[in-house]
Amino acid sequence: MKEKVVLAYSGGLDTTALIPWLKETFDYEVICCCVDCGQGNELDGLDERAKMSGASKLYIENIVDEFCDDFIMPCVQAGAVYEHEYLLGTSMARPVIAKRLVEVARKEGATTICHGATGKGNDQIRFELAIKALAPDLKIIAPWRMTNLWTMQSREDEIEFCKKHGIDLPFDTSHSYSRDRNLWHISHEGLELEDPSNEPNYDHMLVLGVTPEKAPDQGEYVTMTFEAGVPTSINGKQMKVSDIIKELNVLGGKHGIGIVDIVENRVVGMKSRGVYETPGGTILMAAHQQLEELILDRETMETKKKLGSQFAQVVYEGKWFTPLREALQAFVTSTQQYVTGEVKFKLYKGNITKAGTTSPYSLYNESLASFTTGDLYDHNDASGFITLFGLPLTVRAMKMAELKKEN
Repeated sequence: MKEKVVLAYSGGLDTTALIPWLKETFDYEVICCCVDCGQGNELDGLDERAKMSGASKLYIENIVDEFCDDFIMPCVQAGAVYEHEYLLGTSMARPVIAKRLVEVARKEGATTICHGATGKGNDQIRFELAIKALAPDLKIIAPWRMTNLWTMQSREDEIEFCKKHGIDLPFDTSHSYSRDRNLWHISHEGLELEDPSNEPNYDHMLVLGVTPEKAPDQGEYVTMTFEAGVPTSINGKQMKVSDIIKELNVLGGKHGIGIVDIVENRVVGMKSRGVYETPGGTILMAAHQQLEELILDRETMETKKKLGSQFAQVVYEGKWFTPLREALQAFVTSTQQYVTGEVKFKLYKGNITKAGTTSPYSLYNESLASFTTGDLYDHNDASGFITLFGLPLTVRAMKMAELKKEN
C-alpha cells in the first residue's frame, strides 16, 4: 500500500503541478486538502481540477467560524498589529490551516504533509512550526526548497510539466500579482510593488474596495455593540463574528477603508513590499479600541499595548501553538471581561471617525473630568502628588548643581 501525503491545495498552478510531481517523485497517494478561510469564488471547480491532476481525494474544509472566533478575535482583542500597520491576515490563517491539515492527515493515516510555500517567505515557517507542534511525527515536504528534485522555476515550466502529464489547465503564462485571500484580508505582492519607488496601481490591483478618492462623497454612520470584547451586532442587527466581518468588509470597501502599503521585515531576514486590503478588519480593530478606551485603566492599557505588540510578533513568526502565545492570550482575555458597550463611528473616504461611545462599565467620570471640582477630587491634592512624583527629578537637579559648584 502506498504512503499517503496530504497536500495543502489552493487550486492554483503551483499546487496543481505538485500533484503529479508528488506521485512521480515519491510514489505517494496524494490527498488534497483545501482549507476554506473565506476565499470566496477561488474554490470553484477545485474538485474536478484536483481529480484530473491525479489526486485520489479532495477535502474542502470550511473553517471560517473557527478562524474568526479562535484566531482573529484573540488578535483583535490583543490589538495585535505587526510593525504598526499589518493586521496579520495571512499570519493568523496559517496556523488554523495547518491544524486542519494535521486533522485530515490523522483521519487518512497519512505520513506526510506537503505545502507549496517558497523558501523565501514566512509561510513555510508558519506551516511547519504549527505541524511540528501538533504532529511532530509527520514528515513535511517543501518542494520549493528541494532544488535537486523540484526543477521548475517559472509558470511556463509548471504549465509545460502539467501538459506532459495530460493535465490541461485554465492557466496562462501572463504575470499578475501574487495574492493571498481570506475573510479578513487580501494581500498583493509582485509587479510594480517589487520596486518601493513605484506607486501602486490601485485601479488595477484592488479587489475588496476602492481608493478613498473614489469613495462616496457622503459619509456613513455605523453602530456596533460588543460583549466581553466580542462584536455582537451592526446597526442593531445581531450577527455572529464571521458575518460581522463580511458586513464590515462591504462597508469598508465602499468607503476606501483599510488599504495599507508597507515594506515589512520578514522572519527570514529580508524586507518585502506589499499592499494589504483589510477593510472590515480595520474597522473592527478601531471599534474595539474605541470601546476599550472607556473601560481599561491606565496601567492595564499600557501593559496591554506592550504585550499586544509582542502578541503580533509571535503570530507573525508562526508561533501560535506555543506556551508564550497561550500566556499572552490569557492576559488579554482577562482584560476583556468588561469590554461591553456600544460604539458609533462615521466612515468617510478612508477615515473612521468616532461618533460616540457608551458602556455600563465606563470608567469615565464626567464630574472628575470636568473643570468643576467634584467630591472625589480636591485640586490641592495635586501639589503633594507632583512633589512626590517629581522627587527623582528634584534630587538629581540638586546633585548636578552641587557637582557644578564643586568644579
